[in-house]
Amino acid sequence: MSAVDELIRARELLAAHPVVDGHNDLPWALRQQVRYDLDQRDIATDQSAAGLHTDLPRMRAGGVGAQFWSVYVRTDMAGDEAVSATLEQIDVVRQLVDRYPGELRLALTADDMEAARAEGRIASLMGAEGGHSINCSLATLRALHRLGVRYMTLTHNDNIPWADSATDEPEAGGLTRFGEEVVREMNRVGMLVDLSHVSPGTMRDALRVSEAPVIFSHSSARAVCDHPRNVPDDVLGALAANGGVAMATFVPKFILPEAVAWTRAADENMRAHGLHHLDTTAEAMAVHRAFEAEHPRPVATAATVADHLDHMREVAGVDHIGIGGDFDGTAFTPADLADVSGYPNLIAELLRRGWSEADLAKLTWQNATRVLRDAEAVAREVSAKRGPSNATIDQLDQSSPSGV
Repeated sequence: MSAVDELIRARELLAAHPVVDGHNDLPWALRQQVRYDLDQRDIATDQSAAGLHTDLPRMRAGGVGAQFWSVYVRTDMAGDEAVSATLEQIDVVRQLVDRYPGELRLALTADDMEAARAEGRIASLMGAEGGHSINCSLATLRALHRLGVRYMTLTHNDNIPWADSATDEPEAGGLTRFGEEVVREMNRVGMLVDLSHVSPGTMRDALRVSEAPVIFSHSSARAVCDHPRNVPDDVLGALAANGGVAMATFVPKFILPEAVAWTRAADENMRAHGLHHLDTTAEAMAVHRAFEAEHPRPVATAATVADHLDHMREVAGVDHIGIGGDFDGTAFTPADLADVSGYPNLIAELLRRGWSEADLAKLTWQNATRVLRDAEAVAREVSAKRGPSNATIDQLDQSSPSGV
């Protein structure tokens, strides 16, 4: 079969089994670029000139059927500031859904996802990226769920008082007692526990405590690229018993070993210019491009992502993998996965590697939809047995930084 035929077959498969993408940072990009002025960033038209990876025409070209929009806020936004900023992120997702009703449908359940697909609309779900967004309050967690948030990543890049991050020095040793209570309350309300960004200790603790399947919304295999943002094999292997799903990311510095050292140097260059290393504004990208001109960047491809998916399928099983590109949350993307239109290139690469259409349908649509449905079933069962938790971090962790 020719490359053209494989791409045609990939598009046909995505028409029947579209991509559920676990993580897209468009809401934060809209905040950074235009402070949510959607007239300036009309995603009904191509926004590549604005430096965005995401708009509706390219989502259609990429075969996207459901998107978890990240309602991320920076970790230096602490306390009530983080909560308010998260609410603003939720608001802009709802603005997008209201603005483009023919293209987007708000999805709160797996049934909503299926209904959106049947209507030819893109199911829009939300995930909060980092437990700092709840300010150590289970009531705030419940409020975010009522507003439509269907997963929470337990940490972002920095530790929080009740959980360790993958990219910070361990303090809690995983989850504290309050962190375990957060997981239990997420199970009770039906919010998916997202373990991207967390330390291996936090991953293992969450798997031990959670009564519902967990997800990794945008993480790849540590055995393929030894970066702390990726998932160790023992954790991947535990997903089958848990029922969870690990969604491979496209971020080059997490998937391409050669890119790890380069990225460290590029990040240091950003900080030397007084910029945050995750900044994707025009000023920041100009600094990135100048650095890249002097220090050529190792370039990932769809084949790089496929290497991770091959390994994740082998270790976790085909029922426990998915896709979470992290578009608009990264300065760089793989060469042939430059934006949300690129998913057919990845599917074509997997077809070349002998993946069956049945397995690809699980990867793109079925696994992610099933994991949300399973979490809903657990929530019905658990909420019938116990009511809302009003525990506080002071009660459970006794004001100890380590929670012991």
